[in-house]
Parts: sequence; structure tokens; C-alpha cells
Amino acid sequence: MNTTRRNFLKTSMAVAAAAAFASPAKLLAAGAKKTGQSQKALSSDKMVLTFEPFEARMKHVFTISGSSRSTTPIVLTRISYQGHVGYGEASMPPYLGESTASVIDFLKRVDLSRFSSPFQMEEILTYVDNITTNNTAAKCAVDIALHDLCGKLMGQPWWKIWGWSNKNLPSTCVTVGLAYAADGSIDREEVRKKTLETLDYNLIKVKLGNTEENDKTMINTIREVTDLPIVVDANQGWKEKGQALSMIEWLAARGVEMVEQPMPKLMLDQAAWLRDRSPLPIMADEACQRLSDIRKLYGAYDGINIKLMKCTGMREAREMITLAKALNMRIMMGCMTETSVAISAAAQFASQLEWADLDGNWLIANDIFTGMKVVDGYITLEDKPGIGVEPI
Repeated sequence: MNTTRRNFLKTSMAVAAAAAFASPAKLLAAGAKKTGQSQKALSSDKMVLTFEPFEARMKHVFTISGSSRSTTPIVLTRISYQGHVGYGEASMPPYLGESTASVIDFLKRVDLSRFSSPFQMEEILTYVDNITTNNTAAKCAVDIALHDLCGKLMGQPWWKIWGWSNKNLPSTCVTVGLAYAADGSIDREEVRKKTLETLDYNLIKVKLGNTEENDKTMINTIREVTDLPIVVDANQGWKEKGQALSMIEWLAARGVEMVEQPMPKLMLDQAAWLRDRSPLPIMADEACQRLSDIRKLYGAYDGINIKLMKCTGMREAREMITLAKALNMRIMMGCMTETSVAISAAAQFASQLEWADLDGNWLIANDIFTGMKVVDGYITLEDKPGIGVEPI
């Protein structure tokens, strides 16, 4: 166990897990000792935000159109208040444009002591959003921790607070990334190996967006292993609308149900042309970042893929779902490489989704939390307060 992980677990267990057994005074004293915060700060009724970096290690090298990685930097957050702790995180794959340094710099600027109660959520998150223009993952780290904290204070999970259900939830797909041999072709044996690991799930997500030959090899190799339904994410990899349509027609004949972001995100006219002709629904991924993007995507895509790290967290994700439904757009929720903290936060929305891609914690080898469980391929939500996570 590395030092970062050990320190975070020690602090979390002292501040959170001890809550069931320790008095508030002892709890706050433990938190002060482990985090280096002053006893005065922790014993007050002010919220205290703490954070530290964490490196998520991938089970396999994760390759999409244009990049590969074996680790993902994460910053874990805690908001402490009156003996309760809410957990959050910022996950930063390279294409988001954030880093551990930028997230920590942002979080140092967040002053929650100016607010008297975590239930001033709208005011708090508006203030956090206005600190900078971007930094969406950093903002998300505060948003999730605040939601977790308030849910714990109310003693209820967010799916229930919002009046939703934990019954008949969708499957989550599990991702098979691109795998290359030394000559740049698809490593068929590696693809078979990765596919075999997904067979406890009901839906496979396949990363495409390479050459036509490699994309077809990926699908054909997976089809040699399983006939499970497939959704495809091209990650903007198909640059011409005719090529994209040809590929989608080919995919439709092979048990593919949906395609994410087939073309570059700025090509809205071409996306609209493609949507009008596609036999499969087309979902906006990179083209859909925040609430303000949805109206311009209407007519160019059938639906949107919401990711907490892109939209600043749970508050805005709920607003995005409301608007998308009003426009009769289809809804998916995805993730980055994340611990069970962010995955469990996203899972609170499960009853509102047509598709879910919440396998970020399954893709990493060193998750330090337990939370949302997948049973027989389906998302399950327990009746645990907040976002339903606990440190391991």
C-alpha cells in the first residue's frame, strides 16, 4: 500500500468510520490529529475541505482513439462537518486538460468557511463554479463530497431524496479498449482476453475510431467470443460523414445498439446529416460537456452522454437530465477512470438512464472505496445515505 493511499485511509477511517463508535469530540480530535487541521477548525460548525492526490492503476493499458494510459491521476476530497464526512474526487484523464497540480490549486481557493451550512448547496456550488471558467473535475470533487455530506446528514441516499427508484435499473456496459500489436494491427489475442473478462456483464462497450480494418477486426474478434449486445464509442475517430455512415451500417448488422461520438465534436452539420441516415442512435460524448451544450446538440444527436467530471458534478447532471428529457433526447451516463466514489455518485441517476457506462472502478486495480455494486451485470443501489460509499 503506498503512502498516499495509507494516509487517506487512516484519515478517512479516523474521521468517518469511527463516527459509529466515537463521541463527536473524540471523532473531531482524531480528524485533527490525522489531517493536521486545528482542533478549533474541526470542532466548529464550519465545513472543512481537505484533499490529497491518488493514482489509479489500470488493470490493463487503456487505449482509445488517439491515446493510451496505464494510470489516471485523481484527487480525493473530504468535507467534514459536525462529525460527518462527505467524500468526493476529481479524475483527470489527459484529454480533460486538468492535472493534479491544477486541481489542488483550485481546491486551495475554495473557502467553505464563508457558508454556515452544507444545505446552502445551490449557493455553495454557484460560488465554486464561479471561481474559474474551467476546472470542471476540480469543481466536481467539491460537488460530490457536498452531496455525500448532505445525504449523510439527512440519513438518505440521493436516489431517494430525488424521489427516484432503485428497482429495475439498467445494466452497465464494461469497456474493451483498443489493443495493438507491434505492427499497429489489432492484437486479437489481447482483445479476446479482455472480452472474456467482460462476460459477467450484459453489455460491452467497444472503443473504435481507428482504421476501418482495425475497427472491423475489433468487432469481429469480440464476436468470436460472445454475442452480447455491444455499444461503440468512436471517440471522434471517424473524420468523414460517409465513412462514419458506412461503418455504422456495418456495425448495425453485428449486434451493435448505439454509437457514441462518431465524428469530431465541432462537426455539428455533419453529425446532423449522419443522424438523419444512421440505423443506430448517435450519442454526443465529447460534444456534450455542460448544460449549456445541450440545446445546440438538439437535432444533431439522438441523445447525450453525461459525465460528472465534465459537467461539474451531480447538481448540473440532474439539470442536464431534466433538459434532455424536455427535448426528448436519449440519456446515457458515463465515467472516467474513477474510484467507487465518483461511480457511486453517478449511479444515483441510474433509474433515469437508457444506457449506463459506469465501469470506471472495475477498470482500476487499486480502488480504496466500496460503493455501488454490479450484480448479474445490473447496477444496484443500496439504502445507504449520501452516495453510499465507505473506505475499504
